[in-house]
Amino acid sequence: MKVSLLNFTQDPDMTAAISARNCYSSTPPRKLNDDEIKRILRQVIGSGHLSVIEHVSFTFLVEGISRVATHQLVRHRLASYSQQSHRYTKIKQESFVIPPSINDNEEAKKLFNEVVEKSLEVYEKLIAMGIKKEDARFVIPQAVSSNIVITMNARELLHFFTLRCCVRAQWEIRALAIEMLKLAKSKAPVIFEKAGPACIKGRCPEKQPCDNIPQIREFFKNL
Repeated sequence: MKVSLLNFTQDPDMTAAISARNCYSSTPPRKLNDDEIKRILRQVIGSGHLSVIEHVSFTFLVEGISRVATHQLVRHRLASYSQQSHRYTKIKQESFVIPPSINDNEEAKKLFNEVVEKSLEVYEKLIAMGIKKEDARFVIPQAVSSNIVITMNARELLHFFTLRCCVRAQWEIRALAIEMLKLAKSKAPVIFEKAGPACIKGRCPEKQPCDNIPQIREFFKNL
């Protein structure tokens, strides 16, 4: 999987801070210094007044992600998605994501590859019979990969990171969330300075918290 940042709001921390300051100023500010930005954003985010960071958005291109992961991804409804269509694009041998647990087990990997190869064989035969790709794809496993463009505002990204950076999230969407967080944080370090799973900001909400919360907090602090 490859994650790239296609576009983002210019000066995201500044934009969000000016939006917050505007609520309490008779004359809207046009520029703030770094200390002012940090003070304002830390105050509003810490207080839960997150509407101001909705003025900031990020657009990502994700390549080589499985349909298993994108089915989870699109449940985050406050976002925009444009996904590669297998109605029109041909599925190829290399177009599959193999979970690490299967890839590291020779017997499991053999079984996995057998299913993929058989599904592709049937897929090709159906197309040769004149069946449209949109119908032939019904025999293809969910491991098939595609590319997707994602746009989220900063508020939804914080929510997304809280849920999907957690170690209890499915491994592929967690890997996606971490890569997206790295990119977003590189452009908006103040907005995302405490982004990540719930446990890095306070108490873990899970019934049975992880044993390694200090290590998790350190990981995201240094991300």
